[in-house]
Amino acid sequence: MTNVNQKTSKQKKVSQSFAAGAIIMAVGMLLVKIAGAAFKIPLAYILEGVGSGYFSSAYSIYNPIYALATAGLPIAISRMVSGNMALKRYKDVKMIHKISIPMFVFTGLSGFILMILGSFAYVKFTNAPDSIYSMFMLAPTVFFACLISIYKGYYEGLRNMIPTAVSEIVEALGKVVFGPTLAYAAVKYGMDEYRKHGTVFGIAYENEVAAHNATLPWASAGAVLGITLGAVCGFLYIFIKYKISGDGITEEELENSEEARPKKTLIKTLLNISVPIALGAIVMNLAGAIDAMLVQRRLYDLMSTVPHVLLNMYSGLIPNQSIESDTTHVFLNGCFVYMNNITMLLPTITQGLAISALPNVTAAWINGISDKIKKNIETILKMTTIISFPVGLGMSVMSYPIMDLIYNTFGKSSQLGEICIASQIMSIYAIAIIFVSISTPLCSMLQAVGRADLPLKILTIGMLIKIGLNYILVGIPQINVQGAGIGTLICYLFICISSIILLCRETKMSLNWMSIFIKPFICGIMCIAAAYSSHGFFQKIIDYKISTILSIVIAGFVYVTAVLLSRCLTYSDLSTVPGCKKIVKVLEKYRLLG
Repeated sequence: MTNVNQKTSKQKKVSQSFAAGAIIMAVGMLLVKIAGAAFKIPLAYILEGVGSGYFSSAYSIYNPIYALATAGLPIAISRMVSGNMALKRYKDVKMIHKISIPMFVFTGLSGFILMILGSFAYVKFTNAPDSIYSMFMLAPTVFFACLISIYKGYYEGLRNMIPTAVSEIVEALGKVVFGPTLAYAAVKYGMDEYRKHGTVFGIAYENEVAAHNATLPWASAGAVLGITLGAVCGFLYIFIKYKISGDGITEEELENSEEARPKKTLIKTLLNISVPIALGAIVMNLAGAIDAMLVQRRLYDLMSTVPHVLLNMYSGLIPNQSIESDTTHVFLNGCFVYMNNITMLLPTITQGLAISALPNVTAAWINGISDKIKKNIETILKMTTIISFPVGLGMSVMSYPIMDLIYNTFGKSSQLGEICIASQIMSIYAIAIIFVSISTPLCSMLQAVGRADLPLKILTIGMLIKIGLNYILVGIPQINVQGAGIGTLICYLFICISSIILLCRETKMSLNWMSIFIKPFICGIMCIAAAYSSHGFFQKIIDYKISTILSIVIAGFVYVTAVLLSRCLTYSDLSTVPGCKKIVKVLEKYRLLG
């Protein structure tokens, strides 16, 4: 991995504008999320509520460790590479890539070991010992994620988003193939053994329901192993891509470049940038893990002290087997996972905008081009809100129809309890996801203008708010798991408001509030009004699921029309988007651009 690619002089440098890079990343993220749906929806049928709870527990401990291992360095590398590319210091760019390799290998191995050790404490605290198999299977993913990050941050700094997008698609397709297959195989093997010998993996069970539940921890572990195999596929792609295509820096550019600064200087700069970013990500993910543990623990306590409140509230929705086996808290956590699988589509897309924004805003900031800084920041925020408002509001208002469409497509789902509970959670949580989505590009832009310390401070306060509120609210029997959505909403609302204020202060600029926030919000309200009213009308005369699809299509049409008529978009927003020249001319002709 450390050899300099000798073919670089023959390769054409690939560098996209913000709009092009953002589209590549957004489309890539969307495809990844679609692949994720193809992965998680079959799993919901296989794992059911309890198995989904085991699956979620593995991610609860994985996320903070993954953040510890990868969060700061890729962003720091992207920022340093983009800054040095703007200054034409190509030898520094090469040196940054070289020194990043041993750093990522070390953090990957450390993360792998830490996850194995941390799994024991997690399952003991949450009283969910069967989750540990999934945690063990997910641990190697940390190592391979670090290997992938060697190349992700580097290519993103070069403003070439294609390798990152493709590697993530390859990774997603890998887990789609392996995950459900291994999960299904575990259930089938266990049940075949039970029918022949009355045992599941050597342990006897009284009836088929108990035997089936006994296969779920192993099915979850199989699904998680598919994720690890997907990460291996993603790494192999991006590694081979770099070896074949290089980075586009030519021999001539290297010869004419200034000598690289000393390794110690570059490492110090890299750490100065990456440590605050990593700490911010660690705070957020560690808080998420603590939050997930506390939510499960609070639910467990409720079932131990006032079980009748939860059982009455969710009467007929919680399986008897979960109640009898004392895994109701795991089941309710699994319902949260059902909802989260859908709502996290939105932050995934806006994360692509944040990744593309970082090198572009960094280059403008280093060169001191104030007009370009303002244009980039406003375009990024506008694209984020135009996407976030209709999707988040739509998922909130249409929570049950959407959950029913996705998880009960053929009307034969055995998870109707999970769907009903998850849709109740989604009605609040989807609003919170709007602010989660907006916060990611905001933090990325603060990092781009050299204030990586500010997201750390904001996120720390926000996560403390989230943990405190969730602990209190989930502990109220009448609110229980619904409280997680309220805590998340208040947390990220604080993060967004604080980030906007600080970004304006650091860049000494004022935002166009009307075009960035107010117009997209009004258009979003029109969108959900169209969805709600049309669904209410169509479900009376046609199939419920078809009415859901039609109402979404109508809402989309109304939203696009509202965005154009309100002139939310400007010529500068669309001028750099590939393939939009003819569209821009038509929109200009009819005066639909602001």
